Amino acid sequence: MQCTDIPLLQQLPLPAREQLLRHCEPFELVLSAELSTRGEPLAHAHFPIEGFLSLVVDVDSHPPLEVGMVGAEAMLGSELILGLAATPWRALVQGAGSSWRIGAQELRGQIQAIPALKALLQACLLARVHQQALAAACQRYHLIAPRLARWLLMSQDRSLSDSFHLTQEFMALMLGVRRVGVTEAAGHFQDVGLITYQRGELTVLNRKALEAEACSCYAADKAIYRRLVTCSSQ
Repeated sequence: MQCTDIPLLQQLPLPAREQLLRHCEPFELVLSAELSTRGEPLAHAHFPIEGFLSLVVDVDSHPPLEVGMVGAEAMLGSELILGLAATPWRALVQGAGSSWRIGAQELRGQIQAIPALKALLQACLLARVHQQALAAACQRYHLIAPRLARWLLMSQDRSLSDSFHLTQEFMALMLGVRRVGVTEAAGHFQDVGLITYQRGELTVLNRKALEAEACSCYAADKAIYRRLVTCSSQ
């Protein structure tokens, strides 16, 4: 198992993890559910167990744009570490599953009570800042097909499955491009045997080849997480 494959909570020492989980409750992640709203106070933080979330921002009258993903490697609500009440994005369930949920005030208390948790979440927040800066440059400079390959790999990493439900319209929204661009890129990947896509169900057939198609940001993103979060905590 690589460093980036280790779920966030499993990186805590066992006593610290058990103490935190005593204050959490299981929560079902329902596909397309909205767990936070931009500009409104965040009532809960989530540690995904299975499934994953998209962090999206809305600018003026433009379609929403994804600025990050949260799976088992991270936490939804990292801004709470800074004492912020409002969240800067909407969090949408992109892959159904489950999470551990904890109240915002309860989390702040546990951060102060568990030094290992505070250090881990601070590292996780720092990694997100680095990754979002990288994502901004990726969107500006890289072509649609390499960006789509990267996004599919990120989704597969967090779904823990070779198959997941995606529409071309949703992919286009998340990448901030026209649907025709996604259609062409996905069609090419399907023609060369990297994926199959039918009626919203996408399956990755050749991950190694898809990694070769992805832009350099995919490997860079994982390296950031490995350097700042997981391997630094071991």
